[in-house]
Amino acid sequence: MKRQIQQIALKAYTEKLVAGTSGNVSAFDREQGLMVITPSSLDYLIMRPEDIVVMKLDGTVVEGSLKPSSEWRLHAELYKGIEQANAVIHTHSPRATSFAVVHEIIPLILIEMLYFLGGDVPLAGFGMPGTPEVGINAVKVMQNRNSCLLANHGVVAFGKDLEEAYIRAVYVEDAATIYHFARQLGTPIPVPAEAAAALRERYGLKE
Repeated sequence: MKRQIQQIALKAYTEKLVAGTSGNVSAFDREQGLMVITPSSLDYLIMRPEDIVVMKLDGTVVEGSLKPSSEWRLHAELYKGIEQANAVIHTHSPRATSFAVVHEIIPLILIEMLYFLGGDVPLAGFGMPGTPEVGINAVKVMQNRNSCLLANHGVVAFGKDLEEAYIRAVYVEDAATIYHFARQLGTPIPVPAEAAAALRERYGLKE
């Protein structure tokens, strides 16, 4: 699990979903009640699997010599509030984060968004960095979604495993990029409501 987290974190860095030491990646072992998470303020290019921190959701560090990510509470709140979440990635991908900065959702403008993201990308209310409030606000808007924008902060996505969480974060940035470009050309048209309803039924999704 440590190696997978280190690899996903490096992939997020090389694909510019994060910059510097921003962002964080975790996975949760529900049987043992342990969260495995990237450390705080460590360069992704030199991060090793042994640098990854193992901790409980209450903040108790079980294994690791480095401090856990300053946003470990965000991850902990998602694991407590969303039972399908076994992995979480928090990014600062530029175009998606730009919508978080202007407090706009990313509407359902691509059919792929239904399958990969569950629909539009909602906006969670502002929370002070490093506090449980960031995660609590995210959980509120993610009951029928797997990703959201964090006001003035970035993006968070979860999955049943690390690969699924990662690809969802990628699709958030992809949707944000296309929506951004479409707004330069004209007024983006959302997926028709009847088509969205039919696709939700096909994929077994809730509104």
